Amino acid sequence: MKAFAGIVAAFLASGAAAQDVRVATYDPGLTRKGPGLLLRDIRRADPQVMAAAQVIVAAAPDVLLLTGIDWDHDGQALAAFAAVLEGAGHPMPHRFAARPNSGMPTGLDLDGDGRKGGAEDAQGFGQFSGQNGMAVLSRLPLGPITDHSAVLWRDLADNLMPALPPEVSQVQRLSSTAHWDVPVLTGRGPLHLLAWSATPPVFDGPEDRNGRRNHDEAAFWLHHLPPAPFVLIGNPNLDLIDGEGRPETMTALLDHAQDPQPKGAFQPDQTGANAGHRGEPALDTGAFDAAGPGNLRVDYVLPARGLRVTGSGVIWPAPDDPLAAAVDAASDHRLVWTDIDLASVGQGTDP
Repeated sequence: MKAFAGIVAAFLASGAAAQDVRVATYDPGLTRKGPGLLLRDIRRADPQVMAAAQVIVAAAPDVLLLTGIDWDHDGQALAAFAAVLEGAGHPMPHRFAARPNSGMPTGLDLDGDGRKGGAEDAQGFGQFSGQNGMAVLSRLPLGPITDHSAVLWRDLADNLMPALPPEVSQVQRLSSTAHWDVPVLTGRGPLHLLAWSATPPVFDGPEDRNGRRNHDEAAFWLHHLPPAPFVLIGNPNLDLIDGEGRPETMTALLDHAQDPQPKGAFQPDQTGANAGHRGEPALDTGAFDAAGPGNLRVDYVLPARGLRVTGSGVIWPAPDDPLAAAVDAASDHRLVWTDIDLASVGQGTDP
């Protein structure tokens, strides 16, 4: 207890952070084509890994959800990446990761190609168990995490699951990656990160299986909002205005959470697919193929309505900014951050 009090005291005394806590989410592209390859690349200071670290250090989050990082059983890759951040001057000593559903074998032929064990036969798309998982890094201690990732899709109330063979519905999990409730111990009370990374609502057929699952992965939180300050955070893989998918659930979540509408400093030329978009370009968080979906807003930090937001942004610098090269080299996603007044965390929220 004394150790925890000392950590919190040091955090509260650290300049601007004495008033705010910066919560961020980022898909840093830290996923590879086989187990162990990410750890290898981190250890050899691969340029893509170092670019992702540079983006994170520039954003200086107090709490960070990574939605694109390979998981390994001993947590070696996450520990090695945390060491890179510490070496760059931004220590985040508290961390959490658990085995994601991505790449987890089901033992079934889910895609109907006559073979088992493929990437599309896993609980969530993945070439190996742990590929493209999630992780939390934090300057503040973390409380006991609730991992909801084993919930079956069929068990979600009012789910949109299409008709599946009984042997599939009996094992098919809702989470394509994970659903976590992660309490961040702020010293003013816990701030719950309600974290998830959803399947994209595309790459399926007329049954709209991925679109339905994407919808229900967000709908899960409508049934699990805690009676405490929370932040809905992660990669719902859904642009409410310009993307494919079913926006109803994300809209319903905004009855309980606020959208700070974080914006980037730079927006690329609105050509190709972007020319037909109706959403505000500055809100985009993904730089996708201009001939395909174009740039979209798919990463979110949505604090509960009772929390006071003091700032927000998307790390998308102009091309002449020294950080721009690292942002482009790291990932096709952009880091999103929101600053929350610590005093408001202790005031409670009404979900």
